[in-house]
Amino acid sequence: MKILITGGSGFIGSNLSRRLIRNHEVIVVDNFLTSNKRNISDIIDHKNFTLIEEDICNNQINDIQCDFIYNLACPASPVWYKKYPNETIKTSIYGLYNVIEIAKKNNCKLFHASTSEVYGDPQISEQDENYYGNVNSFGERSCYDEAKRCAESILYSNKDVINFYLGRIFNTYGPFMAVNDGRVISNFINQAIRNEPLTIYGNGLQTRSICYIDDLVNLLEVLHSSDISYHKPFNIGNNIELSILEIAKKIIKLSKSESKIEFLNIGKDDPLQRKPLLKKVNKLFGWSPKTTIDKGILNTITHFRELL
Repeated sequence: MKILITGGSGFIGSNLSRRLIRNHEVIVVDNFLTSNKRNISDIIDHKNFTLIEEDICNNQINDIQCDFIYNLACPASPVWYKKYPNETIKTSIYGLYNVIEIAKKNNCKLFHASTSEVYGDPQISEQDENYYGNVNSFGERSCYDEAKRCAESILYSNKDVINFYLGRIFNTYGPFMAVNDGRVISNFINQAIRNEPLTIYGNGLQTRSICYIDDLVNLLEVLHSSDISYHKPFNIGNNIELSILEIAKKIIKLSKSESKIEFLNIGKDDPLQRKPLLKKVNKLFGWSPKTTIDKGILNTITHFRELL
């Protein structure tokens, strides 16, 4: 099978590419705005791997031939989408329209990576797919949150002309995360390895549910061969909820760091709670995360030590 992965050198895309080239031809399209070729350096010369250095907003990609598409392209960390707000919006909207055209031309199925950020700062515990969210449309995070919400509406408008899966991915971590992407796990591990204070924004009681990358890839890998037809959103993540403070303490312990914890003012529109309801993805695909938090964090610490 010939598989197209947009954003294939990013965190999720590079891990997925690495898995799929074992048995499939993989075409990666990436403009490296926020990703790094280092993520794919071990597979870039593989016989099943093709790299196209291009922006998915450009029509040059529309003639790509493929049998399945994973649309993962978009700046996804606060550091990057705050730096590139317009690019984030364009990629989510114009880029998706181009990807839809590729899907139409090839009569192939598409997986689109949405996000838990469509729920904004949720007012319910355990976010299910029917929750409309609590999103600020006029703020520094809105370029990402609202662009992803718009992308979902684009897919809804095309549900009768293309076959797609729509996954709302919650916080994910693991090897090949960018060390400078500004997300909780990468920040804490960087600081812990250097024995620097772990910086928590707010009181640390806000929660996240963190899913190890291998578990996410296990699900994504089965989608290209699935004959299940389902054109509605489904959550993807880990439903074990931890406070930011608990995560910080766990990373200090597992990395055997001498770091202390420092509390700073919380950022605007920073979600106070994240916990996905996973009944839908479990029912559809029999999927649930398997990696323990401790094992996933240890693997990530090991990877970061090799980079720093």
